[in-house]
Amino acid sequence: MKSLVFAANWKMNQAPADAEAFMRTFTAQYAKQQDRRVLFFPPAVSLHVCMAAVRTRSDLECGVQNIHWEDKGAFTGETSASLARGAGARHALIGHSERRHVFGETDAETNKKVAAAVRAGITPMLCVGEKLEEREAGKTLDVCLRQLRAGFEGIDAAHVASAMVAYEPVWAIGTGKTATPADAAEVHAALRAELVRMVGERGGAVPILYGGSVNRSNVEALIAVEDVDGVLVGGASLDAEQWLAIVRS
Repeated sequence: MKSLVFAANWKMNQAPADAEAFMRTFTAQYAKQQDRRVLFFPPAVSLHVCMAAVRTRSDLECGVQNIHWEDKGAFTGETSASLARGAGARHALIGHSERRHVFGETDAETNKKVAAAVRAGITPMLCVGEKLEEREAGKTLDVCLRQLRAGFEGIDAAHVASAMVAYEPVWAIGTGKTATPADAAEVHAALRAELVRMVGERGGAVPILYGGSVNRSNVEALIAVEDVDGVLVGGASLDAEQWLAIVRS
């Protein structure tokens, strides 16, 4: 049985008091399962609350939604990987579609952020995915593989092998539209093949998550796909009961 990763991206939601109530409900009802890990990516202001809630749980981990590529300096409003690590974060989302398409983050910047995460001892979760017009033009694999290669360019094989990847078709994020299991299978298989090409057989063990309007109704069909090693969930992770149903899938 494959090991699964369930990651909650709370985006710009869940203030500290909300996060505390959520984590109290979740940790009281969720028992550790040997075949899966559960990750939380809260907004930066609520990281400390989530860290406190998971401190005694080896199956629950926290990360940050974004990092800056510089280790320190005059970058008001930014959080470096080393600062995030000092606050307890073990993971960082890098290249999320909203960072790319709302804030204009480039492939080169995602690469610098991956390198910064590696320097700080944080596991990067590199997000890749195509826009609707790119899918309709038949460019899905070209876009996703370009983003994958660019994100890991110059990163040594050992650190690529210990990273995570998330496929998030931009057209499916927050829209209610979800890639079919067949859609996910095609892209995940291509990402897997490229990871193996990049780092050898170790690429076969890199977790590749699917993200994009995942909910309790479609999660089981998605994680049944061979190269789907878990899910990165946005809106459906904001409700503790629905998140419990998803991670128990």
